[in-house]
Amino acid sequence: MRLGEFHRFAAGGAEFLYLVPSAAIFALDDVSRAVVDALAAGELAFEELAARLNRRFRASEVHDAVFELRGVRAVVDGEMASVRQMPPANFPLSTVVLNLTNQCNLACTYCYEYGEDKIVDTQFGSQPKFMDAATARDTVEFLLRESGRRAHLTFFGGETLLNSPVLRETIEYARRRAAEVGKEIDFSLTTNATLLREEIIEFLADNNVGVTVSIDGPREMQDQFRVFHNGRGSYDVVTPKVQELLKRHRSRPIGARVTLTAQTLDIRRIFRHLRDEIGFWEVGFAPVTTAPNRAYAIEDRGFDDMLAQFRELAGEFLEYTVENRHHGFSNVRDTIEELHQGMSKSHPCGAGLGLLGVSTSGDVALCHRFAGSETHKMGTVQTGIDRLVQIDFLDKHHVDDKTDCRQCWARPLCAGGCYHEAHTRYGDTQRPNLHYCEWIRGWTDTCLRIYGELAMRNPDYLRRLNREEHHETSQVSK
Repeated sequence: MRLGEFHRFAAGGAEFLYLVPSAAIFALDDVSRAVVDALAAGELAFEELAARLNRRFRASEVHDAVFELRGVRAVVDGEMASVRQMPPANFPLSTVVLNLTNQCNLACTYCYEYGEDKIVDTQFGSQPKFMDAATARDTVEFLLRESGRRAHLTFFGGETLLNSPVLRETIEYARRRAAEVGKEIDFSLTTNATLLREEIIEFLADNNVGVTVSIDGPREMQDQFRVFHNGRGSYDVVTPKVQELLKRHRSRPIGARVTLTAQTLDIRRIFRHLRDEIGFWEVGFAPVTTAPNRAYAIEDRGFDDMLAQFRELAGEFLEYTVENRHHGFSNVRDTIEELHQGMSKSHPCGAGLGLLGVSTSGDVALCHRFAGSETHKMGTVQTGIDRLVQIDFLDKHHVDDKTDCRQCWARPLCAGGCYHEAHTRYGDTQRPNLHYCEWIRGWTDTCLRIYGELAMRNPDYLRRLNREEHHETSQVSK
């Protein structure tokens, strides 16, 4: 017998194993802990193991512990064959990110869609600048045709609200068509908030549309990169509009999505400002997606700083949650939910699988970040998904084919990282995102410890996750 693959961690006065690749979390009792400790030195036959532990435990207790540990593959016999798990054929589509426009009224310096690292030429390229109503209706029919009982439609851009007439018409059409075919559909959008007006806010609230605002924090941070085309900062325009949105739109929680750069890494201050001073229900952070030589790219020390601040906020989240109070740090909440679901990914995210992006012309893309790219096209909303292209993509991007990932204990949640990040950083969607491996492992370990603490100190919170929807707001990233 020998040990299987797992990550061991302590939390709440107990010890746990995070089991790879099943992604289960296993609590160790005294006997199983002793078995794991004994096998850490090398392989043992059961008789040898029982003899080593006979002063503390009866042979029957050791036998039962080994039986249980074998059941979860924390202990294995000889070599265990690796079984390549692929998503089933015709995996149902759950989310379509519909690009209403590829134009924006801001000129954010770091923007992956319009800045130095853009994939598609949105100014002189062949894609229409705005999606028309007919293509939007075709997208709805495509989603309803390819989805299961529930479908999610999220509106994106560019700046989504530049095409608000088609937004309104599409929501009304989609709700009617979903009812006709006996499916449920819900809606969300991402916006920079500059174009929010009273009538738009009323429409979003009345139609229960989830809203995520792309905003980077206090004035000096927001205005560092999120500027209008004339260079003027957007904070003073955005803030009063967001406050009106929060005041009127009460049907769903409103979330903030922050892009972190080398110049804007005061995460604690950003969080306090957006949650406590502005009033967002939750705040999520993501490091900027960029080539490594950009002035705003986050490098090694920046990732270390980011992890330290994430850990501090995660500790706050824990104490709030133990007391059944809402905290609002969505990064830790999302990871806790994935851990609780036993998420074990063969591919980094739902892109190309349960989630697809649709360009302004109706081309179906790997995700919204590749919308309009011929290289990453997977069909059209009129003709459907090109299954041969999809299967070929999923086969080539399986985590088992990423050499560096195969030995990493954090791969069930990461699976190599974002395709767009890999394309931007390395020029190849098949490459793992090695520049933030240590960050991913550190953050996953932190969330495992938070999970273990909650299991010991407030297990009702974890039980409630079984009854709640996975996301309260859509954090599709700009």
